[in-house]
Amino acid sequence: MHGQDFALQDEGSLYEFKQLSTAQAKYEFFFSTGNRYDFNSPYDWLDAVKSDLNQATRLGDSTAIGAYEIMEAELYFDLGDFNKSVTLANDLLSKIPTDQRETIQTLLELIDRNYGALQLYDRQIEVRKKKRDLGYTENISFYDIYSSLGMHRKAMRDYIEERKRLVDDTDLYQLAEYDNDVGTFLLLDNSPAAALSYFKKAQGYITIFLNDFNKAKTENELERAELLRGIVDGNIGRSHVLLTQYREALPFLENSISIIGEHKQELYRHYITENTLALAEAHLELGNLKKALEYLQQTADAQRVGLAMRRNRLLALYYDTIENYQEEVRYLRRNVRLQDSIDRVESSIGKQQLVAIVANEELENLKNTSNTQKEQMERDRAELQAQDMRINLVFISLVFTLLGFAGLVYAYLKNIKNQRLLAEQKFIIEKSLIEKDSLLKEIHHRVKNNLQMVSSLLSLQTKNTRSKAVIDALEEGKSRVKAMALIHQKLYQNDDLSVIEMQGYIESLINSVQSVFKKGGHNINITIDAEGVELDIDRAIPFGLILNELVSNSFKYAFPDPEQEGRIYIHIRTNGEGGFFEYSDNGVGMPDDSDQREDNSMGLRLIRRLVNQLQSTLNIDQTTEGVRFWFNFK
Repeated sequence: MHGQDFALQDEGSLYEFKQLSTAQAKYEFFFSTGNRYDFNSPYDWLDAVKSDLNQATRLGDSTAIGAYEIMEAELYFDLGDFNKSVTLANDLLSKIPTDQRETIQTLLELIDRNYGALQLYDRQIEVRKKKRDLGYTENISFYDIYSSLGMHRKAMRDYIEERKRLVDDTDLYQLAEYDNDVGTFLLLDNSPAAALSYFKKAQGYITIFLNDFNKAKTENELERAELLRGIVDGNIGRSHVLLTQYREALPFLENSISIIGEHKQELYRHYITENTLALAEAHLELGNLKKALEYLQQTADAQRVGLAMRRNRLLALYYDTIENYQEEVRYLRRNVRLQDSIDRVESSIGKQQLVAIVANEELENLKNTSNTQKEQMERDRAELQAQDMRINLVFISLVFTLLGFAGLVYAYLKNIKNQRLLAEQKFIIEKSLIEKDSLLKEIHHRVKNNLQMVSSLLSLQTKNTRSKAVIDALEEGKSRVKAMALIHQKLYQNDDLSVIEMQGYIESLINSVQSVFKKGGHNINITIDAEGVELDIDRAIPFGLILNELVSNSFKYAFPDPEQEGRIYIHIRTNGEGGFFEYSDNGVGMPDDSDQREDNSMGLRLIRRLVNQLQSTLNIDQTTEGVRFWFNFK
């Protein structure tokens, strides 16, 4: 069937490939085409290459046979049949004459990629040593192997040390690729907030690269850049999911799946699976259960163990949500079996030995680098001695002439030294500030996660009690914890870690309260007038708790008639000395015995204490429609 499909295709890369008359021309076209699978699948290409290989075999053309067999091995890699690909490549490598260096390098790169995909890291190291010994590379890099072993921070440090100095600051594609790689290490290390900043930079670089029509680009470069844009969008989407920003994640994940899917390469299939699972998780958290199940069903063929375990976990969560506990247990048991299998296969001793092998190779790299540096230093020293001799001769001949300028030269050199010291101090200060901001963001992120854990524990506690009073109290406590967690979430998302932008915070807080009361706000019009108001964390937390209590009370008590058009108005203004806060609704108001009830109402007592903490006094006005709370604060 594959042969029939590609035979009927009269456009695209495969059609152009078939029109070429020689094996060498086809070989060069094959490896220079960015998206070979624009119209035809890898299976169609494999049928075409095998057909040419059979013809070359009948003719006894050994050069053509070698070219087609290398293409065949590359196609098996694209199809994900790594064992077959590496077997063919190793067999070819044993037959290639030593003078065909480009062909040997191509095969070694293919074998390296296959061993990496098969997680045969010891063999991958041997291939890299061979590349070094044959002079294809000066040193061996191991950051990808460290990352595969779970040592993502070390992998990132090694990657930055090796790659940063090689990146051309004028090459936007290189900059995008570099920032995306660093962000990927941080994402794997479960630091989505830090990773997101790198992914955003990568997105900016690749967007400018694609939109820069003044610089000529080949079709291969455009295809490669478009694929990178899809990968970056997927990484941004998964970062948002880990940060529980599910709505923000959806467009990035959908766009990534669409772009990567167009390339039809098995090598990138895991990106599609990862992004589809992230979409399923986002829809599951947003309550779109039908959509979540559709995406989970699309990932039924997940090959990688980590992706399969994540799919089982999400399916278990889905069935828990719809209260099908039998199916939930079934998928949880699958994960237990997979984990047991991983534990049996992985040997901690073998892993330590592999790390030791990598470490030894790194030492050898350092030794080689050290020897090279010593030789260079000796050459530099000899050159400096020769330069010193020449300078001395010139200096003696000019000494009397330069005496008059000695003072000026001294002052100039001192000025340069001072400028250099200032530049170094500025660099150290800027670096310290960046590290401080990253640390503060990480702290706020962890505080938010801990508060969410408290909220989850309160949710679990509600399931273990049947007392409505206890459940209500726990729900109120959970709502207050969420209000504080939201403060820390907003902080680590801000560029300025010292203040909270209140308009956005209040909107997020109200969305959280609405989700608790399951009303959705369809009959309640909420007006928030806090644009441009920013408060520090010491004032933002009391305000968050006050608003949580007031909005919760409005939803619970103010609008008993579901047909009533409810209105809530929130107003905050600040000036140089302090500010003003006002909250009102047009509900049923407070009961006549509210003064007596206040003694028994934890919510109102909490509000008064929080207002006192802001060095103010709460005022309650019931003369108008509904109820109005207001106070001035410092």
